[in-house]
Amino acid sequence: MATTDDEWRIDDLAHRAGVTVDTIRYYQREKLLPAAEKSGRNKIYGPAHLERISRIRELQDRRFSLAAIRALIEGQRTGLADGVFGGSEHSYTLEQLAERSGASPEIVQAARDSKLIRDPADYGRQTYDSADLDLFLALVQVSNLGVPPAVLTALGRIYTEGVETMQHQVVALFAGDGPVWEPGALEHFQATSNDASADLLPVVNRIVNHVHLRTLQRLTLEAIENSATARAAAVAAPEAKPAPRTARESRPATTEQSAAAKDQRSTRKRFTTY
Repeated sequence: MATTDDEWRIDDLAHRAGVTVDTIRYYQREKLLPAAEKSGRNKIYGPAHLERISRIRELQDRRFSLAAIRALIEGQRTGLADGVFGGSEHSYTLEQLAERSGASPEIVQAARDSKLIRDPADYGRQTYDSADLDLFLALVQVSNLGVPPAVLTALGRIYTEGVETMQHQVVALFAGDGPVWEPGALEHFQATSNDASADLLPVVNRIVNHVHLRTLQRLTLEAIENSATARAAAVAAPEAKPAPRTARESRPATTEQSAAAKDQRSTRKRFTTY
């Protein structure tokens, strides 16, 4: 029986949370739920435990893995679930992604080899979601434009490796590495960004998309200009050709001509000796 309206035994907590007692104990073993407070011989739970169970179940319903839930809860960053880790409630297997997108086995393999698609556990998920389906739809479109799987693999590796390097730097920046933050500014940002991450991520994506577009435009223009410059230089300085040989130089000497030339040299030598 509960001691007060906000102090409950484990069976009371289970009833209020809509879970079994075994589930509560499982959450505690997995370090997702704090231990109960002791009151005499009894273990007492309260509203904080009920709220925590509600959040755990919500994240589980959204296909977050227990490891991801633990990391979000321990870091007190559960608000990131709606921002950085936000996604649809749809869930797919890899086979379902391929079937729904129409991706061939070659496209699926290219996505895996380039690490465009990874195991869902790497994202803190139990399954794939709509973002992964959209990726496969995009890959199918690119393939239909004539890009072969080998090129898809190479393109995917360029993006995954480049973005990995960039995001390591971004994460380090917002973790406080370097003397960029003024005293107290980082702590204030981290305290407020947890709940604001759902609004922050779309804004950051707009910045990244702008940089990506402008960089692509600039480098494409540079490539076109460099190609035109190279063609102009080739036209202005054609490759030097050897002078044509005369008809006399071109004809090979006959046996008779060679013998006559030898006699002439021998005659000159005799006259010189006399």
